[in-house]
Amino acid sequence: MTDLRVGFIGLGTMGSAMCGHLIAGGVPTAVWAREQSKAEALIRSGADWADSPCALAESCDVVMLCVSNDDAVGEVVFGADGIASAVSGARILVDHSSIHPMTTREWARELHAKSGTGWIDAPVSGGPGGAERGELIVMAGGDIGDFEAVKPLLSRYAKQITLMGPAGAGQATKACNQLIIGAEICAIAEALNFAKNFGMDAHTLADALKGGWADSPVLQDHGRRMANADYSDLADASMMMKDMTIAQDMGNRTNSPMPVTDLVTSLFQKAIDEGHLDGGQIAPMRLYSSDPL
Repeated sequence: MTDLRVGFIGLGTMGSAMCGHLIAGGVPTAVWAREQSKAEALIRSGADWADSPCALAESCDVVMLCVSNDDAVGEVVFGADGIASAVSGARILVDHSSIHPMTTREWARELHAKSGTGWIDAPVSGGPGGAERGELIVMAGGDIGDFEAVKPLLSRYAKQITLMGPAGAGQATKACNQLIIGAEICAIAEALNFAKNFGMDAHTLADALKGGWADSPVLQDHGRRMANADYSDLADASMMMKDMTIAQDMGNRTNSPMPVTDLVTSLFQKAIDEGHLDGGQIAPMRLYSSDPL
């Protein structure tokens, strides 16, 4: 139990599960969404409703966001009736969205200057399953005091929580996470296609490599989905494309050569251009086959 009152914005698949863990853990929680219907299940579970992001911030110590992109974060923080306009605002904002590290750094300074509110960027890895199980990986950036204050809250739905540095460092770590996953997905797609063309049963590849150096959660989850052409319950590929583009831009800004990331990004773009937006994070497999292998 914590004496911090939490507000949550962003009640999609991930956010709803994360917010649900807070409520189940006895954390006093309020919610806001553009459509109140999205919050009904959480309200029935014990969450209070706020009429705006501003009202949410005024009634809570910590506000958590889990929204889609930079524009969505900017709107709920700095838009009309946004968090920054709260007269007596929340002490800490925790942003679980995946956005640009440099934007995060700029907005963290701006929010603190306007209201004194600290900003912890805390993107996550682990997908809907990890959120549902309360086993997400959190990579954070921000002030260490703010981080320690919210860490007990994050532990309600995360099994690993690491402070990577000042504001923006969490988002930069998420960029590293995504470029690694993107490269894995493209390599697995290539391997599955090769296995099929050689006459092997590509469905057994994940089993054959399990426990070896080529094994990974990406192979065991996404690899099996790719072999079965299972594209259900996936966000569209534009979300991964957004993250890969952020990684490319950060490579340019830091003079870090990223030839692998450039190639992977081009494959995601090709999959989108060919109409495979619904392929989600594993859309590059569609470049080889849209059918089960």
